[in-house]
Amino acid sequence: MMGRALLIVGAMATLGVIAAAVVGYMLHGATDTNMPLHVLIGLASSLLLLFSHCWIMFYLIGTGKAIKDAVRENALDAAIVEETKRFKNAPYPWLMLAMALVMATFILGGGVATGTVPTWVHHVLFYLAVAAQGYALLVEWRVLTENERLMGDVDRRLAAVPATPATR
Repeated sequence: MMGRALLIVGAMATLGVIAAAVVGYMLHGATDTNMPLHVLIGLASSLLLLFSHCWIMFYLIGTGKAIKDAVRENALDAAIVEETKRFKNAPYPWLMLAMALVMATFILGGGVATGTVPTWVHHVLFYLAVAAQGYALLVEWRVLTENERLMGDVDRRLAAVPATPATR
């Protein structure tokens, strides 16, 4: 459930980045009266995107640890831990790339506003950031779905383990 909520936050952040671009493409220069709106939407959506990706990483690390502990403490099949390692490492490079590109887009946007960075650099970074973010969301969705399935499987296996005097 938490994973889905974080995924929704990431999707909202992506829409925010796109909204910032729409406002940006309507600007007539760095002194346009809508420049503060462009910066505010870009900042808010960039921070929201960073928040969602960081928390998804923490969530996957935390649930992986919980699964590992449950397997160890209840003598469940050790292959479960290997399965978590297999699919949980998949999103990290994409999350990091999406975060780095969004940060670079926002930061270098300031350089565009002051005239020290060519506009095309900001535009290219934006398109790369949106593409990386879209793929990161897809990978996150797959991993979070697999994680939820595996956690349910571990819960079912734990429910089938007979209670010992220490756990009563």
